[in-house]
Amino acid sequence: MHDIRFIRENPAAFDAGLAKRGLEPQAETLAALDEKRRALITELQTGQARRNEASKAIGAAKAQKDEAGAAALMAEVATLKERLPALEAEEKALGEELDGRLAAIPNLPLADVPEGADEDDNALVHTRGTPPTFAFEAREHDAIGPALGLDFETGALLSGSRFTFVRGAAARLHRALGQFMLDTLTREHGYEETVVPLLVRGETMFGTGQLPKFAEDSFQTSDGRWLIPTSEVSLTNSVREQILSGEALPLRFTALSPCFRSEAGSAGRDTRGYIRQHQFEKVEMVSITTPDQSEAEHERMTACAEDILEKLGLAFRRMKLCTGDMGFSAARTYDLEVWLPGQARYREISSCSTCTDFQARRMNARYRPEGEKATRFVHTLNGSGLAVGRTLVAVVENYQQEDGSVAVPAVLQPYLGGLNRLEPRA
Repeated sequence: MHDIRFIRENPAAFDAGLAKRGLEPQAETLAALDEKRRALITELQTGQARRNEASKAIGAAKAQKDEAGAAALMAEVATLKERLPALEAEEKALGEELDGRLAAIPNLPLADVPEGADEDDNALVHTRGTPPTFAFEAREHDAIGPALGLDFETGALLSGSRFTFVRGAAARLHRALGQFMLDTLTREHGYEETVVPLLVRGETMFGTGQLPKFAEDSFQTSDGRWLIPTSEVSLTNSVREQILSGEALPLRFTALSPCFRSEAGSAGRDTRGYIRQHQFEKVEMVSITTPDQSEAEHERMTACAEDILEKLGLAFRRMKLCTGDMGFSAARTYDLEVWLPGQARYREISSCSTCTDFQARRMNARYRPEGEKATRFVHTLNGSGLAVGRTLVAVVENYQQEDGSVAVPAVLQPYLGGLNRLEPRA
């Protein structure tokens, strides 16, 4: 959500930020709407004050036997009582229109975000690790996975496309990855482990920016609740409508949860395999910080996700997303892309974003700096640490063997009872 005061005072800067997003100027329209609403508020306050003043004066006029004066005052009060509800309704409608327009505008990009139209304009930050070489032709995970337990046919039979029934060795690997990620984030990086609600209210989805604009990308239940597309929704909203102590920040949360996405905008993309599913699991990181902490926290969070990839021995690169490829709530996003030998290219496995105070305004999440009476909006950040299914894909492809087995990375072996290789079923 945007601050209308900032828009009024910095119209050129606001429109420049929209232009980087490929949007038309809106500052003048928004400011005019706000000016009209504020004029109505002033008129309402003036009318209410006059109504109260005139009502008191009626008694005084009658006490002085001034019947004509009392009648005039009564007529004035009657007119005001008739006029004020109409003004209140008009002001409310203008306020809702203004809030609706502000809620539909994406966050403004930070100054260092590259301008561009799509993923082709993203900027490479760095590359880590060396892609493996094979003495045989590397295969994609959907060719290796079925013998390990990635059962695409049963998933489709049960639920339709983009669902997978995971069993056997693949299921054990999936569980091991999620536990390893949580242990790394909690034991080494100071995140607090949580278990979050998977069903949330509409205002919770609004708080992190999924609603109203992206309703078609999520699943809604018959009672009006929403299945979370990421535990970012629950974790970030855990501080909604609160005033936090500045000394308590930053807060760092993590959760391993199922995620549900309709993938409405991905028709024809990644229709095979385990890359893009309607239901998947992800380990999420969320940080709640003060504005002066958020820049360093963004780097820290992204480094935490990179640490997991490095521990798994996977080659990856960090990309800074351009303005045309960033999410709605993000002010800056780093994508981590892991090397997939079967596809012979890098694919996204984590997105780490700073949202500045954009989500906090939608949630009314604030903090009070030490020694101050006034409150300020917190900054929120979120990132994947990591998407479990995509990490499974990366491990299967990078550690594949010619006989169809998959070597187990050393850091995962304790989670698999010391097992160092996943064998395909006969």
